[in-house]
Amino acid sequence: MLQLNIKNETSRLRAVVLGSAVNNGPTPNENEAYDPKSLEHILAGTYPKEADMIPEMAAFNAVFEKYDVTVFRPEMIENYNQIFARDIGFVIDDVFVKSNILPDRERELEAIEFVLNQIDPLKVVRPPEEVHIEGGDVMLWNDYIFIGTYKGSDYKEYITARTNWQGVQYIKKLFPNKIIKEFDLVKSKIEARDNALHLDCCFQPVGTNKGIIYKSGFREEADYMFLVQLFGKENLFHITRDEMYHMNSNVFSIAPNVVVSERNFTRLNNWLRQNDFVVEEIPYGEIAKQEGLLRCSTLPLIRD
Repeated sequence: MLQLNIKNETSRLRAVVLGSAVNNGPTPNENEAYDPKSLEHILAGTYPKEADMIPEMAAFNAVFEKYDVTVFRPEMIENYNQIFARDIGFVIDDVFVKSNILPDRERELEAIEFVLNQIDPLKVVRPPEEVHIEGGDVMLWNDYIFIGTYKGSDYKEYITARTNWQGVQYIKKLFPNKIIKEFDLVKSKIEARDNALHLDCCFQPVGTNKGIIYKSGFREEADYMFLVQLFGKENLFHITRDEMYHMNSNVFSIAPNVVVSERNFTRLNNWLRQNDFVVEEIPYGEIAKQEGLLRCSTLPLIRD
């Protein structure tokens, strides 16, 4: 049996689901795009090709092997995008929560059924249908659970709005002993530079007391100030609109002092090294064109 344990974003990782780019299917047409960044690349003819994405994910997998992390990969579904494992579920403490994702993506959960079968069935839950919540919006920080959401009255019109207020309420009920803090995120259907698809597109903790943050990703300044007060301004690396667009906050921690990052994130990687992190740099620029990066590709199951 897998004894799930996730309490934060940075403790030493022992087991993870890593998505897959194998048999990823053809380039979608513009009506099939889930987010403005994919749409931009579809229209420009620069949408990533499977042959370029497979080596990027292999490089990520190699880092996990180096640190002796148990890696599960989803079973292959033909002609199907299975890169972003973070969307389909998440672990809080020792509970696996299945996401109610966009209906087209339900098969992605079936592809990790062999992993779920190794978990105590009492520890696997599925929210009711009206609850929308995706792993990219759920971030654990010890006593806190941070949840990205969108509170606009036009929620239903946004395919980029992935977690609703019912999702926040559901987690509050499930984990009454945690401090739940939701963040109202900026959404755009047309401009990727102004679209925080998930909370990890504009914020992520690193180490034991630091974080990467994009101030303009939050609709309310009070939400941004909450994080500044919690972490301390001097501990937060502020990214620019362009760095947000390139997903600089979507790195992934293997341990409190080890961060996997994209090799082109020069300014961020320098700051991490100056703060005594080991930075494992890999190429991930093709996958980034789908508005997802390293954290989005992982579903952590066990940390120390």
